[in-house]
Amino acid sequence: MKIVMAHGSGGNATKQLIKELFQKYLANQYLDKMEDSAILPSSEYPLALTTDSFVITPLEFPGGDIGKLAICGTVNDLWMGGAEPQYLTVGFILEEGLKLELLERVVKSFADTAKEAEVQIVAGDTKVVQGDGGLYINTAGLGFKKAQTPLGIESISKGDAIIVSGCLGNHQASIMSQRMEIANSIRSDCANLGFMVKDLLKDNLGIKVMRDITRGGLATVLNEIAEVSGTTIEIEESSIPVDPEVDSFCNILGLDPLYMANEGKFLCVVAEEHEEEILTRLKKNPLGTNSRIIGRITDLSKYIVTVKTRLGGRRIIDVLYGEGLPRIC
Repeated sequence: MKIVMAHGSGGNATKQLIKELFQKYLANQYLDKMEDSAILPSSEYPLALTTDSFVITPLEFPGGDIGKLAICGTVNDLWMGGAEPQYLTVGFILEEGLKLELLERVVKSFADTAKEAEVQIVAGDTKVVQGDGGLYINTAGLGFKKAQTPLGIESISKGDAIIVSGCLGNHQASIMSQRMEIANSIRSDCANLGFMVKDLLKDNLGIKVMRDITRGGLATVLNEIAEVSGTTIEIEESSIPVDPEVDSFCNILGLDPLYMANEGKFLCVVAEEHEEEILTRLKKNPLGTNSRIIGRITDLSKYIVTVKTRLGGRRIIDVLYGEGLPRIC
């Protein structure tokens, strides 16, 4: 069976879709009331709120799917601000012709990933539009900032280390491989970073800033940090972790891992005196075994990002210009 326009009518077909598919996987004390909004318990902690939308082709890919991507992308944004995700809302926009069995796999993956991330889906919406069998997901995430670690650009100091949590480019290389029908074993790095970040936040270890490395890649994130803080960041090309197969893929297609999208990597700016302890903790987590110190804050008076090449030269790294393909979110 496939999605038809009647599934978005608000009538019997809509009711059946919600009951037999969405409630099957997402049922909980909030959603089961079927009300227009969820009344949530109050919290003693500061709140963090984020929103995101997910559009990707193909909907399923090695290492994940749009459902897993939506949960991971949303909770990771909260974790980067030092907040523990608690509640999510979701809107599924279904194109006419979408196969119901594919939708069910995505919803199940969405629910399973939410459970692993220890978040509850408290409100949802479904819309059906004309199209060619596509699927888009919009989310909002609410988290509690329980950790006492003070995060903020203003705390950056000269000598602070830049650490990345793993190899770059796997997500974009995986998606491009699927689209171009290139056979390889590259898998998306799509993952919930929560357990790794929570371990870093439980002790005040001098973490200044955290950012997940998604659209625009590492180069764009570094430029955003340098611009807002007015600092100079220098990184070393030889220190940037890239899987050998991804590196070969990039060489064939003329891609730069610095600008490639990821969905399970983050960087942190950390105090020099704590860098080795933080690196050790990251490496103990299965998602962080390839963590590296890739550079430092070298000047507090001017905004620029540079990389020291393997040949000993230096070049300026700018933000991504034009379209970073494939668009992933």
